[in-house]
Amino acid sequence: MKILIADDDQISRMITKAAVEQSGHECIVAVDGDSAWQLFQEHSPEAVVTDLMMPGLNGLDLCRAIRAAEEDRYTYIILVTSHGSRKDVLAGMEAGADDYVTKPLDPFSLHIRLLAAQRITSLHADLARYRSALTEQARTDPLTKVHNRLKLSEDLGVLHDGSHGYCLAMVDVDNFKSYNDIYGHQAGDAALVAIAATLAGEIRATDAVYRFGGEEFLLLLREQSAATAETVMERVRAAVHDLRIEHSGDPDGVLTISAGIAAATDGGHRTGTEQLLKEADLALYAAKAAGRNRVALARALGSE
Repeated sequence: MKILIADDDQISRMITKAAVEQSGHECIVAVDGDSAWQLFQEHSPEAVVTDLMMPGLNGLDLCRAIRAAEEDRYTYIILVTSHGSRKDVLAGMEAGADDYVTKPLDPFSLHIRLLAAQRITSLHADLARYRSALTEQARTDPLTKVHNRLKLSEDLGVLHDGSHGYCLAMVDVDNFKSYNDIYGHQAGDAALVAIAATLAGEIRATDAVYRFGGEEFLLLLREQSAATAETVMERVRAAVHDLRIEHSGDPDGVLTISAGIAAATDGGHRTGTEQLLKEADLALYAAKAAGRNRVALARALGSE
């Protein structure tokens, strides 16, 4: 573990540092509460051994600051008191400390507490990873492994509050129902997986792909104009065509996609996300009506 020691007394610091290093841990040393807080923010130690009384932030203030700053990680805090009075111990626990030792420091007592610290911080790290995995799972389509509509809703909310323009491209796999009828749903699932991977592989890391439902996907293209988004989607359309997924029920003989694009800003006017989705859907419908395997722009529809 990486352990922060905070103590304004040099001899106490040396004794604590030696005990920590003998237990096989890495040491970071602070000479007062203020420098301890700064080092904590810089190094994110798994455990803190802090004196109760120090210049600047005292041990209680340091405990409170650490607990207020924590999110998905947990720091084990051991408070060092001069006499271990019940009042001091209670105040330390209420401030966020996990355990305490008294001066003069007994290396064995500290070693035992560091063993407990290692177990507890390891458990919290595992829980944080599980929470992160569950959060990601809740926002991922289980079949295609691209984002789902929950993630789309969250991302659109963040984007619409910002000042940068973006485009949405609604994508539909052409004649997919007949593909399932001819080749079966297992083949249909495999085709969707391959198409989703192609969509994701043809866009920038700053963009995103979402499964919108069934054989529909939505692409979020950040800081793109309608014209540049059209170029991107033409490349995406061609890449899907080049997969050459056989489809005897399609005029092209392979699976293709159609796409409709809507821009969040048009002539300086900002479009709401719901309206933008409707415009992208209408543009997709126009692409389908024009013969499929093509890209249509929402802004071009009004000029026709």
